[in-house]
Amino acid sequence: METGLASFSDAELRELREAAQESRAWPFEEARKLIARYPGGFPEAGILFETGYGPSGLPHIGTFGEVVRTTMVRRAFELLCPGVPTRLVAFSDDMDGMRKVPPGLPRQEVLAAHLDRPLTAVPDPFGTHASFGAHNNARLMAFLDRFGFDYAFLSATECYRSGRFDTTLLAVLAHYDEVIEVVLPTLGPERRATYAPFLPLCPRTGRVLQVPILDRDVAAGTIAWKDPETGETRVTPVTGGHAKCQWKVDWAMRWVALGVDYEMAGKDLIDSVTLSSRIARILGGRPPEGFTYELFLDEAGGKISKTRGNGLTVEEWLAYAPPESLALYMFQQPRAAKKLHLGVIPRAMEDYERFCAAFATQPARERLGNPAFHVHGGRPPPPPPVSYAMLLNLVSGLGPVDHRVLASSIRRHAPGVDPDSDPRLARMLDNALAFHRDHVAPMLRRRAPDARERAAIAELDRWLCAHPDADAEAIQFEIYEIGKRHGFQPLRAWFQALYEVLLGTSEGPRMGSFIALFGIAETRSLIASALEAEPA
Repeated sequence: METGLASFSDAELRELREAAQESRAWPFEEARKLIARYPGGFPEAGILFETGYGPSGLPHIGTFGEVVRTTMVRRAFELLCPGVPTRLVAFSDDMDGMRKVPPGLPRQEVLAAHLDRPLTAVPDPFGTHASFGAHNNARLMAFLDRFGFDYAFLSATECYRSGRFDTTLLAVLAHYDEVIEVVLPTLGPERRATYAPFLPLCPRTGRVLQVPILDRDVAAGTIAWKDPETGETRVTPVTGGHAKCQWKVDWAMRWVALGVDYEMAGKDLIDSVTLSSRIARILGGRPPEGFTYELFLDEAGGKISKTRGNGLTVEEWLAYAPPESLALYMFQQPRAAKKLHLGVIPRAMEDYERFCAAFATQPARERLGNPAFHVHGGRPPPPPPVSYAMLLNLVSGLGPVDHRVLASSIRRHAPGVDPDSDPRLARMLDNALAFHRDHVAPMLRRRAPDARERAAIAELDRWLCAHPDADAEAIQFEIYEIGKRHGFQPLRAWFQALYEVLLGTSEGPRMGSFIALFGIAETRSLIASALEAEPA
């Protein structure tokens, strides 16, 4: 999806970097937070960006949104600070205990027998990986690789067991009382009575236990707790993967242990970010810079829920449009709640094509505010030779067709355009065909023209018959003139009539361009069918 900065000349890059210092595009505003974070110079290791993943479920559209937005900030920082190393970590909380069996998975009874065990200790119900956590981690990496993201994967289980977190875990133990004082006021009375920042792994059952801590030994690095089933008091090291932190403490511990400089979070985690930031400071670290994004809504304005299934999946979006359009939708107004449903896809494609077309002639300052620049991390490609909206309208005019027929129609009427030699356009054809089949065709309702519309459309047909080689501009001009001669006021009522009568929709393309691409003979066939209909 990214194209990077390599296509820019040195002079262009200097101009872009100068403009980036004052750009108000949100990725640059976020990048400047990181510059302000290190007034005395950046650490040798550079800047670490992080995104988190809970592998109890599969990657979803929120996962894509967080990674693509974080990548946009990373690329903005790299433009501002060339030569400073950056890394993006995709961190999986795969040591969390499985609290409930996810619905819809095979072997439910096997999974139920492993409740409360770390996800990396739960058998893979699909039988393809060493554990359920490993299965979903693999799905995450395949998901991210599909979009070409540049990232490093980290597993919580591996970080805990390898000792990578040990120093910071001992700091949590040393500051146990201070950490507790931060967390307890946020809990209800019942939870407050049993809360502990550490969750020991039971050596007998392998389960991640939420039990009170009876004692702790800072020098030995251990905690004491009572086995809830046997009543036996056990002593467990907090290091080496024998225990893990409760998640808000875990988040802070991870920030400090890894040295995370930047992490986004949804609006629903504002309080958690505040709490974890306080804990990070207690541990002697510094919370990352952050960005709070709004959550998506369904078509009715309700909160999207995986349980209710009222959201839109990445797979659904990509069945109907390329990933660049989804990335652009994620770029636009990230702090505003937006509806996310299939109906937004054509507009997202229209916006993407418009921004790609505008980029070539924009000065540097405007280029940096162009969403297509951030989608591609640099210079975007030119827009496709046939727009997504035009493809949808071509399919509406042609009726039920397949890729071959649509591609043949385009080659016939658009000299020099061959979808089969342009992989991007070929994919768009398939996207448009699928979207039309599933979501446009069922809604199309062609109507018969009234008397005035019938006369105007008949005149258009006669003109097209007399001008079989007319180009788009000539056709568009004549359509305007016909509308004026037949007294359509406002003139858009004439175009709306053409859309409703010929295409079955109240909105449509620039008619001159549509007819030129669709074909004059084919358009006259549409008109003939319309004029045969009973008068409205």
